[in-house]
Amino acid sequence: MGKLFDSLSLDIGIDLGTCNTLIYARGKGIVINEPSVVAVERGTKRVVAVGSEAKRMLWKTPGDIIAIRPLRDGVIADPDTTEKMIRYFIQKVIPRRWFVKPRMVIGIPSCITEVERRAVEDAAYKAGARDVKVIFESLAAAIGAEIPIHEPAGHMICDIGGGTTEISVISLKGMVVTNAVRIGGDEFDEAIIRHIRNVHNLIIGEQTAERLKMEIGNASPEKVIEKVEIKGTDAITGLPRRLEIDSVEVREALQEPINQIVDEIKRTLGQTPPELAADIVERGIVMAGGGSLLKGLPKLIAKETGVPVILAERPLECVAIGSGKYWETMKSQDGIGPYGGMGY
Repeated sequence: MGKLFDSLSLDIGIDLGTCNTLIYARGKGIVINEPSVVAVERGTKRVVAVGSEAKRMLWKTPGDIIAIRPLRDGVIADPDTTEKMIRYFIQKVIPRRWFVKPRMVIGIPSCITEVERRAVEDAAYKAGARDVKVIFESLAAAIGAEIPIHEPAGHMICDIGGGTTEISVISLKGMVVTNAVRIGGDEFDEAIIRHIRNVHNLIIGEQTAERLKMEIGNASPEKVIEKVEIKGTDAITGLPRRLEIDSVEVREALQEPINQIVDEIKRTLGQTPPELAADIVERGIVMAGGGSLLKGLPKLIAKETGVPVILAERPLECVAIGSGKYWETMKSQDGIGPYGGMGY
């Protein structure tokens, strides 16, 4: 019966991200890619909107509706709302008449605690999963980036998500070294918000900071200086105000969180056994996650470490794809543990 259920089950991989939730379904590819935001009625907690529609309500809702981001720093901050969000997305993926519950594999940061891990599993089971496995995000990203993790050679993956950055050295299907910091795309946005408030006395929101990051954000000096006009609230007068900001200033604002990520990569390289470090120098560091798309970041990391840096083909989707391919990887390569040989 177990084999029959497995053949009929819809296996799905979930990248339960701080900013976006992605779902990969076996045989279908990425079927969900929406913001991790839920709008609920104040008091009743009835879900009004989920995903893209709910994100448009963030910071713009009337008094009786609250737009919530239920995940912070890569972990569940609001278990009840997270469960509702997962259930909503799963119902969009699975046909109503599908009688076998899905198996779910979910990517989690390696810096997660036992309590936080259980919260992820509980939310998935309550959302309708038949079986739940959790896998470290960097291992999932490595599988999704098609890194040959079964080889007896060192491979380094750096996954920069919305809430966390995880750097791992993988060999023979196991994670030899792994480090994670709770710094990612959200911290990039917050750094921009702080800088504009401190330097220009202008208060801007998360969406404006995210737009600045995506349009003119950069980690390395560029020949062309780009400029963008933004709007916010004057911190002194309380009145609306416009401001033109350039890419040089945005780079200065992002310097602190970027330096922390670079330092963590250097620390991980320093902890890597010499034989595996030699492989990494030859093969390079593979970057995944939305944060890796920041202009000039791969170039900066290569310059600071002296190691080639390769951007994964589909960096935003690597964790979801790798999670979704967990079961077939288990069958084809005897025995990757759910955490890649480390952790729980």
